[in-house]
Amino acid sequence: MKLKYVLAALMLFWVSPAHAELEINVSGASRNPMPIAVPEMIGSDSNIFTKIIGRDYGDKIHEVITADLDRSGLFKIIPPRSYIETLHSIDQKPQFVDWQAIKSQALVQSKITELEGEKLKVDFRLWDVVSQKQLLGKSFTSTKDNWRRIAHVVADAIYERLTGDKGYFNTRVVYVAESGASTRRTKRLAIMDQDGENHKYITDGKNLVLTPRFSPNMQKITYLEYVGNNPRVYLMDLNTNSRQVLGNFPGMTFAPVFSPDSSKVLMSYANKGATNIYEMNLRNKSIKQITYGSAISTSPSYSPDGSKIVFNSDRGGNQQLYIMDADGSNVERISFGKGRYATPVWSPRGDYIAFTKMANGAFYIGVMAPDGSGERILADGYLVEGPVWSPNGRVLMYFRQDRGGPVRLYTIDLTGYNERRIITPSEASDPAWSPLLPL
Repeated sequence: MKLKYVLAALMLFWVSPAHAELEINVSGASRNPMPIAVPEMIGSDSNIFTKIIGRDYGDKIHEVITADLDRSGLFKIIPPRSYIETLHSIDQKPQFVDWQAIKSQALVQSKITELEGEKLKVDFRLWDVVSQKQLLGKSFTSTKDNWRRIAHVVADAIYERLTGDKGYFNTRVVYVAESGASTRRTKRLAIMDQDGENHKYITDGKNLVLTPRFSPNMQKITYLEYVGNNPRVYLMDLNTNSRQVLGNFPGMTFAPVFSPDSSKVLMSYANKGATNIYEMNLRNKSIKQITYGSAISTSPSYSPDGSKIVFNSDRGGNQQLYIMDADGSNVERISFGKGRYATPVWSPRGDYIAFTKMANGAFYIGVMAPDGSGERILADGYLVEGPVWSPNGRVLMYFRQDRGGPVRLYTIDLTGYNERRIITPSEASDPAWSPLLPL
């Protein structure tokens, strides 16, 4: 009999019928994370040529894998000092009674090998300790300078096998790095891995930049940059660092966002006292107006299939969320709670819309179903704003500022119990999350 773990909201683990597999339901509460053992990689100390800065690749890859799994909030890494068995070969079948004795439910067995030509090979096995069966076995090979990517890919594979959802560790984040006095703020684009590593700046800070957004299926971003006093929407290829102007409008243009197939960009355009939503075709640069009227309509976001758009508007008297067909027809209000709603973002899975809410002198990050039902608050504070989804639709990133304090990036899962700060060199706001990276 296998033990199936379902982390349903406010519920504990339960035992499923026979032949069910070890699994986590990421929609539920993560207050009871799955105990998992991740011993050090076999072979990590066997080759002196793998040493880097006093630690070898195996140690560093192991550290990243365990950090990824721990940060998800779904797994509890069992301390290595409690391990009874030492694994010496990737082909060695574990003594499951030893892992059961420390209450591990899953076990990761891994090996690192140095290959000729500056390459590394990582093999790993994922075991269900209760059923004593292998759940997954994979091998990855890449260059040594890509060791961190290998670690994230392994963590993603473990996450996917145990949750049924794609992982999100092998991704990058672009955000607005902020510095300087509030009256003369420098804002430039920066990029990093989702865990805050491999950080670098991609604009020089001479011009103000705002609202970066990733393409859903490419390593490209769109963002707003002021050149002098002229707002321009740019498209940047992060692999080549090339960029091109998408729009140079006489009024204020902001909040650009890609369509699901990356062929179009939605943006808000303020001109002559009205703010409406426009759609640009990236192939021929043609522009189509989507909303009309004197009300403010902004912060658009496509549904995953591209058939709908969620946005916020004050057309009803105060700022609320609305859904419309992609051509602008059939507009329907979906938010009816107290306060004002802004920055809606449709989940890549299509099951939720995340938003910022302002009520009673505070800010909130929440989610609701596309029909407006089931509103839940995940985070609150003096200022919490700008949620964006991980590519698997199970984690949100946003920026937070305490009264008088610095602006920082945080993540939180759908349960609202696992908020984690992302460390950045400077203050940070307005994040955008990439799709999964190729190894």
